[in-house]
Amino acid sequence: MEEDFARAVEDGLKLSKRLLLPGGAPPPRPVLGMDRAGLPDVASLLPTAPMAYAVVVDPAAVDSPDVPSYQPHVYGRLDPPALIPLHMREVDLAVDCAAAGCAAAEVTVRARWWVHCITRSRDCHCRIVVPMGEKVTVGKRSYKTHVIDVEDQGAVKTAKTESGGLLKRQFFSLTIPQVGGGEDIFATIRWSQNLLYDNGQFSVDIPFQFPQYVNPLPKVFMKKEKIQLTLNSGVSKEVFLKGSSHPLKERSRQGEKLSFFHEAVVENWSNKDFTFAYSVYSGDLSGGMLVQPSTLRDYDDRDMFCIFLLPGNNQKRKVFRNAAVFIIDTSGSMQGKPLESVKNAMYTALSELVQGDYFNIITFNDELHSFSSCLEQVSEKTIENAKEWVNANFIAEGGTDIMHPLSEAIALLSNSHSALPQIFLVTDGSVEDERNICHTVKEQLATRGSKSPRISTFGLGSYCNHYFLRMLASIGKGHYDAAFDTGSIEGQMVQWFQKASSTVVTNISIDATKYIREFEVDSEYIQDISAKCPLCVSGRYQGKLPETLTAKGYLADMSEISIELRVQHVKDISLDKVLAKQQMDLLTAKAWFYENNQLERKVVKLSIQNSIPSEYTRTVLLQTVVEKIEQGKQKPKKNSTQNEQSATSLNGLTLGFGDTAATRENLSAGFGNTKAPERFEMFDKAVGCCSRLADCCCCMCFINTCSKMNDRCAIVMVQFCGALSCLACFECCSLCCGGCHQICKPHLIPEE
Repeated sequence: MEEDFARAVEDGLKLSKRLLLPGGAPPPRPVLGMDRAGLPDVASLLPTAPMAYAVVVDPAAVDSPDVPSYQPHVYGRLDPPALIPLHMREVDLAVDCAAAGCAAAEVTVRARWWVHCITRSRDCHCRIVVPMGEKVTVGKRSYKTHVIDVEDQGAVKTAKTESGGLLKRQFFSLTIPQVGGGEDIFATIRWSQNLLYDNGQFSVDIPFQFPQYVNPLPKVFMKKEKIQLTLNSGVSKEVFLKGSSHPLKERSRQGEKLSFFHEAVVENWSNKDFTFAYSVYSGDLSGGMLVQPSTLRDYDDRDMFCIFLLPGNNQKRKVFRNAAVFIIDTSGSMQGKPLESVKNAMYTALSELVQGDYFNIITFNDELHSFSSCLEQVSEKTIENAKEWVNANFIAEGGTDIMHPLSEAIALLSNSHSALPQIFLVTDGSVEDERNICHTVKEQLATRGSKSPRISTFGLGSYCNHYFLRMLASIGKGHYDAAFDTGSIEGQMVQWFQKASSTVVTNISIDATKYIREFEVDSEYIQDISAKCPLCVSGRYQGKLPETLTAKGYLADMSEISIELRVQHVKDISLDKVLAKQQMDLLTAKAWFYENNQLERKVVKLSIQNSIPSEYTRTVLLQTVVEKIEQGKQKPKKNSTQNEQSATSLNGLTLGFGDTAATRENLSAGFGNTKAPERFEMFDKAVGCCSRLADCCCCMCFINTCSKMNDRCAIVMVQFCGALSCLACFECCSLCCGGCHQICKPHLIPEE
């Protein structure tokens, strides 16, 4: 998938050499990395910032819209089409970093691209590739992504079923049809992403690295770069700024809210990602509680809360010793890069175990294999033996059976030698009895009480049921994570293991129920506090809270700790938006587990309210025709209603609930299956035409029999047949020299 996209961009860059830009200057030469074979590096052609591409099917349409290059005519069609990166005229970046506990950033990018590579007499589809699209305007047409209920069939009528999807899990691909050469594309792009946390420091990293070939000529266009950042720490403690990739000036500081701004005329657009780091003074464990009243459009009339607990940067704070059992899927679908990446991550995880820890390794497919019959104490010798065992036994073959190794691991941890029992499950498949597995594990853990094993889960690819894995982790007070492309497996697995194995406080409880009767947490249970990440607990409550609450838990020496939580009624932070994705994921997992329609409806309302795709809604691309008014502004046509708007369904934006059929057949782990459909309407017609050519005597005679037919005749015939789908075969033939007319006429399809 990535290789196909990079190859299309490479073809587009080659085509762009035909252009003659204003002033007679040739297009800038792209600087591409090379791999060992001397071919362009795939990574260098993948988007590292919001990008727009002209989708070129007919190379003859490639020309400057202002200054014709008078290049030789190019015959033929491109299948798959080439992608020419469009010149970017404007870009603004706005980042809103919300509360330390929520650890999320709302990102807005406003950009304007110019279709500089298509002659004004032609048009083409344009593809925008971004983390998540919100609104796009092209000439007199406005496009906006819109979430609708799958059960509401009358909400919007969709004419097509494909216009975009996920290029990679991090990137959203959106296709805008029929954009004229020389037109501008205005886009407002919004998405949210988690803040990174490391040793008491928060940071945000936003893709903002634009390649050289999207820069228009400086003499023609003045490039002005704007960046603004708002930080609302959510705590009364002092905030320390740690650094920024771009020069930011502090604009204001009002209590817990800080504002920064950068604006400058630049020669080239940003060639590095935007990063910003800060820390909140916290020598030890601390926390707080943010509350927000429900709104009129809210799905729940109870007030919302977010409790955050920060581990601080106390280097003397002891971490729990671990008794870890690794359960690794080695079924046939793990063959190749996925299993190699898991193996490398396992080497790292084993190396990070310390004296006093215990461990064991279980591999499973149709059968179960264990490194040892009991928990092994960590030593140089046992770790070396374990690595040798991993190298010899991580062989991809057989099917998938999850319940058996889970039961075996829980039994192994019945005696955890006073260490914190931990289960790490890694799988790429989905099985039939997943709900039963959750119920069984929940019952087994309940009998163990506070000493029950923590279960952390990691999903590989798109075939496993990520909501099952999330629910299993929630039941086990563990951590869930996933990798959707093979290149990120090893790094994400290591981070996931480090979070789960760095516990500093266990068995967290909140004393809110002493003051109010209704206090509901979104997750099944409250996680332990890890030294590697803050803990965020969201939910709903009804009643009047006191000024402070108390969170209690147990430290590694089994002494009890109390953390004071100051209740803050927030106005500057939209908790409903910041927490929407987290709530939807947790509620969807609950709805799947309990098969609860009421929870499904909550997810639907959250999805529509926040314009976030879900498993129970669908996302469409709405087109509104905009007309000019006297003042030169634009407005939607008065007669256009939602039902009259052109809507195109966007597919592949959600995870689904696993693919048991693909798991049974041991299909590869579902990496790269989120690719957006590559076919366009014109190709559908062309294929339909080609499929009928064998049955159309006229066309076959025209190609094979006509001795006077030249190349021009053939090209004209093929192009028109593709466009008209052979509906007017006689008109196609009449455009040629006419030498075959007498031969073809007896075989023409009669008119209806």
